[in-house]
Amino acid sequence: MSEAGRGYILALDQGTTGSAALVFDRRGTPVAMADREIHQGYPEPGWVEHDPEEIYRTTLRVAREALDGARISGADLAAIGITNQRETTVIWDRKTSQPIAPAVVWQCRRSTPICQRLKQAGLEPIVRERTGLLIDAYFSATKIAWLLDNVEGARKRAEAGELAFGTIDTWLLWKLTGGAVHVTDVTNASRTMLYNIHERRWDGILLEALGVPAALLPEVRPSSGVLGEVAGEARAAFDGVGVPIAGVAGDQQAALFGQACFEPGMSKNTYGTGSFLLLNTGDRAPSSRLGLLTTVAWEVGSTWTYALEGAVFVTGAAVQWLRDGLGIIADAAETEAMAQSVENTGGVYFVPAFAGLGAPYWDMYARGAIVGLTGATRREHIARATLEAIAFQTADVLAGMRDEGGVDVPVLRVDGGGTANGFLMQFQADLLGIPLEVADVQETTARGAAYLAGLGVGLWTDAAEIMRQWKPSRRYEPSMSEERRVELLTAWHRAVDRARNWATG
Repeated sequence: MSEAGRGYILALDQGTTGSAALVFDRRGTPVAMADREIHQGYPEPGWVEHDPEEIYRTTLRVAREALDGARISGADLAAIGITNQRETTVIWDRKTSQPIAPAVVWQCRRSTPICQRLKQAGLEPIVRERTGLLIDAYFSATKIAWLLDNVEGARKRAEAGELAFGTIDTWLLWKLTGGAVHVTDVTNASRTMLYNIHERRWDGILLEALGVPAALLPEVRPSSGVLGEVAGEARAAFDGVGVPIAGVAGDQQAALFGQACFEPGMSKNTYGTGSFLLLNTGDRAPSSRLGLLTTVAWEVGSTWTYALEGAVFVTGAAVQWLRDGLGIIADAAETEAMAQSVENTGGVYFVPAFAGLGAPYWDMYARGAIVGLTGATRREHIARATLEAIAFQTADVLAGMRDEGGVDVPVLRVDGGGTANGFLMQFQADLLGIPLEVADVQETTARGAAYLAGLGVGLWTDAAEIMRQWKPSRRYEPSMSEERRVELLTAWHRAVDRARNWATG
């Protein structure tokens, strides 16, 4: 039986807080899902780590559980697609496949001093021109440099070709193929701050500036097409079948693809641990003056697509902090009723800059702040202010995209856990002044990985076939007055000013 004849795609969605696996059928409908949380390590303030081996083990476990849930075997899979938390950095020994240190997570700020040195050396314009990114600890390059400088013997071993670097997609590909494949795709490469998105190659000048040996890096491949097959011990999770791995994309690009945003001007926002707004710009790679990122959306067949992106570091993570840090909620779902139980926030604004601020501010030294507290402030006000902060940050990003994208944004397609919160979605539509369309399949990141893998083995013929499968489950129309919108945003920006540059003392 051919791969396309098998009829199912397994999407492996490895995210910041956990690993998930979903089985999709030919209609792009999920038929089974499994997920498991992963441990978050915070060894020092501003540092975030993951265990790469735990990521791999949980990925195998959820893959098996999803197949069992769908009542299919590895032989029923046409292909596997992978989507991943981006920028998170792993370096491992090529012979033993053992990581030399915990994975440095995208949220981690430990490499901020390296960023400062690069800026002082005048490299910001070069980085912006060649990679479409800004110099920030968010991206992989300075994380690699930090590991090479701080793990004993790492730099010498890297220069000798003994070590391999990868973002999480590359790590999983390596492990799933038994070390046979050391590759990444263009979307993940474009997030390292080492990849020239115009010349489509690793950039020698930036490698030299960061002190990153070329021997450390994976081969860069398209987002759709067979990259390898399951081998070695990993085959046990797939009933001994060498299933082809045929689609890879970073989580936000995968979500853009899963939302069928195939035409210039189409946009999506994912409400997860952070929030990521992407605008399809087609074959143009516009340069931003406002802190937006120019990134590779995907490479499929002969089509190379770019996107503008605004990254908000902390959105859903702020709600998680209400639960785990403050202990004022037991479950994220409580926040909707809490927010609706009060008329407004009572003048409270929450800037959740736990890991600095992303677009459009790009302030590594910003820190979280709650302003406007009075003796009348209750936990309901803080919960509402947390949800409103998610919408405010998205509004800041979209304002920049409207200015620089060169296309109209008449509607925003949305996905992720936050879309289950009706208060947040309506407030977001009100604040933006445009409708929001909630995807019928919430796991659009995994769906995008499935679509890429399915295209890679011929399960779907082209983007047009996929586009016909997309439909919204709900649409939110804006109802807020322009006067009220301006009033709220003005106060929000005052609060942001209080949080900026805080860690500099």
